[in-house]
Amino acid sequence: MTAPTKTTVEQHGEIAILRFEGDIMSASEEAVLGAYERVGVGTRKLLLDFSRVPYLNSSGIALVIRLLIAASKASQRTVCFGLSAHFEKVFRILGLARYTSLHVDEVAARAAAG
Repeated sequence: MTAPTKTTVEQHGEIAILRFEGDIMSASEEAVLGAYERVGVGTRKLLLDFSRVPYLNSSGIALVIRLLIAASKASQRTVCFGLSAHFEKVFRILGLARYTSLHVDEVAARAAAG
């Protein structure tokens, strides 16, 4: 059995970084969406750190999509980084570029967030 997903939220002014750790699946709803709900009211930019996520199943990807849609509706710019090559390809195939951009590391993600 895999360990539950953990998420830390770092607030830096109008930027929030959500750092996910562990597999993301249906049981990760609180770790993904609950973490998003803890983001500060003045947040304009979200950085999603997947560098410690070895696996996302379809239910986990659905949770990420829900987060991306909520952020888009709130006019928040979302940037993802640290995805494995496989999951970066999955995100691209699913058309998630409508809601986010994908970057190799935090430095590139911060630069893209502006």
